[in-house]
Amino acid sequence: MNKTLPLSTLALALAAAFPAHAQVELDPVVITAERTRQTTFDAPAAISAVTRDVIDNGGFQVNLSEALNRVPGISVLNRQNYAQDLQLSIRGFGSRSTFGIRGVRLIVDGIPATMPDGQGQASTIALGSAQRIEVLRGPLAQLYGNAAGGVVQVFTGTDATVPTVSTSVGMGPYGQTKFGVKFGQNSERDSVVLDAARYATNGYREHSDALRTQINAKWDHVIDRDSTISLVANSFDQPLSLDPGGLTRAQWEADPEQAVAVVKSQDARKVVSQSQLGTVYERRLSEATTLSTRLYVGYRDLDNALSVPPTAPAQTSNTGSGGIVSFARSYMGGGVQLSHAIRLDEGRALRLTGGVEYDRMKENRQGYLNTGGVQGALKRDERNSVDSRDAFAQAAWDLTPGFTATGGVRASRVEFQTRDLFINPGTPDNGDDSGSISYSATNPVLGLSWRAAESLNLYANAGQGFETPTFTELSYRPAPASGLNFDLKASKSRHAEVGMKWKIATGHRLDLAVFDITTRNEIVVDTNAGGRTTFKNAGRTTRRGAEFQYLGQMTDSLRATLSLSALRARFADDFVSGSGATAVNVPAGNRLPGTPERSAFAELAWTPQGAWGGFNSGIELVHTGKLYVNDANIDSAPAATVMNLRLGFAQKAGGWTFSQLLRLENATDKSYAGSVIVNDANSRFFEPALPRNWMLALTAKHEFR
Repeated sequence: MNKTLPLSTLALALAAAFPAHAQVELDPVVITAERTRQTTFDAPAAISAVTRDVIDNGGFQVNLSEALNRVPGISVLNRQNYAQDLQLSIRGFGSRSTFGIRGVRLIVDGIPATMPDGQGQASTIALGSAQRIEVLRGPLAQLYGNAAGGVVQVFTGTDATVPTVSTSVGMGPYGQTKFGVKFGQNSERDSVVLDAARYATNGYREHSDALRTQINAKWDHVIDRDSTISLVANSFDQPLSLDPGGLTRAQWEADPEQAVAVVKSQDARKVVSQSQLGTVYERRLSEATTLSTRLYVGYRDLDNALSVPPTAPAQTSNTGSGGIVSFARSYMGGGVQLSHAIRLDEGRALRLTGGVEYDRMKENRQGYLNTGGVQGALKRDERNSVDSRDAFAQAAWDLTPGFTATGGVRASRVEFQTRDLFINPGTPDNGDDSGSISYSATNPVLGLSWRAAESLNLYANAGQGFETPTFTELSYRPAPASGLNFDLKASKSRHAEVGMKWKIATGHRLDLAVFDITTRNEIVVDTNAGGRTTFKNAGRTTRRGAEFQYLGQMTDSLRATLSLSALRARFADDFVSGSGATAVNVPAGNRLPGTPERSAFAELAWTPQGAWGGFNSGIELVHTGKLYVNDANIDSAPAATVMNLRLGFAQKAGGWTFSQLLRLENATDKSYAGSVIVNDANSRFFEPALPRNWMLALTAKHEFR
């Protein structure tokens, strides 16, 4: 008997319970899983795609949290602090970071937005021109290198078939304004996108003003029938971003808009600029073989004043770096990938992919005294570099027309070097701290997928991953020693996942994934005092959970989305954080801080056919579970459920399209902490979220026909 018959019968029974209506886009094309183009339904992994319409309706198009809060398994917490970026984690990886994004690989238009040491910045992503965002979770993500949690890929693009110019303005409370202009065109051989935007805010809290300008350009050109090239150029300038810092529980509950005195007296802030140029070339060598290459170069300058008082060790000690950090960084990289498909009998194929990648970062870093916000004497001066060399191979073999086996391996080597230029031979704790360390790993991945029915895919994957310390985590050794902490090891993880993708009926789809992850040598905070944070390796941690998503076209006008995530992230071994009087015992069973154990997103979108003025609307519910503030679990930010409402209109007149979007965020005026600063030494863990607020966006688009 055909083993798929019971499944097919069940699918037909469910189809009868769900009326068929206009097809919702359930299967956007992605490339992240097998590095070849396929739909999210066919990809043998937990992968989600966010399309342009979601980005358009999400808000100011400034923060990834606007678009990714509907993706299961990922947590994107908007800190309302443009000096510190978002807190983004996948399956609990990256949740401890207070200095950008780590544990998750960021890639934009084929170019890494994560540095070779594993730290990335989401603020440089231009959402105004993003056509699609892909999020890959699970073992297959390990084939992308130094990132244990997953991969977020952003693709710039346009659907304009004729030259099209659009201008937009957004406004909201707390002095929020967003101005943007975009040009786009797709022709037979060329696709061009140029996007420029300026965002400013006075900030909800004291000392939280910010200003940023972004320019993003992409040109795709078909050279001939077998080859294409893409050129990408972008610039990010943030000349103003004041840092309001965190609040203690008592301060947060008394006045969430405040910033503590030391933050203002030290004028905590960040100034950053970044420019990047990259190219991706693809050539079809034969009907079965494709060659892809990428090359990029970039520069990043940063000046970061910390809220460190003049008497803190980081200011006065020779082992510290002062209260102002400044660096000029250059980075570059390249990669080559070859894909080949071998046709077998009975509609089967063997798809092979292999490649090498090289990425390098060099920085000139200094630390200075922070005297009331003014740069003082030099306290640290060094030249740092990171080199990452990787080779990978992946194969997908159709064992039968319904069964596909996937296997892969990635060999990585990451080398850190520092040359100390701040040397005082007469001071015992300030000698020459130059040195180097390298981390290497070979990580295999195996998987099996089964097309149980035309409407049902099942898969299982297992693999290994690793995560090196970043330069920020290597920065200090336990006092009184100085120099980089070369005792810090890379953490290594084992991942297992099973999942299901089910098209219940036309326009209705369910995705389910269950996973189990064990990590050794988890990197945790050791000491944190006076602006000087050291890290150490703990023992094992475990992450077990489930992710569920439903997408459905309920009627011709009504669309529903439901995402649920459950994560049990725990320390599996005891460890001691700190030393002496500040030592804290962290028992096995404590929760990983900054990681919600429950999260959910629900949306009903109503778009009446033929409605006046192109009316559309939506209601969203966003739930974030309890967030523990430190490894010792001494306090937590309570769980919160927030309601968002939106109304949209669109009108056409000749070659013009006018659209209006009104969003009401936190409609019930919920008071809650949007995120926590994990393991903050001053117990200022809490970062308040915005109360009820609104956003109005007006867009005018003209098509030149």
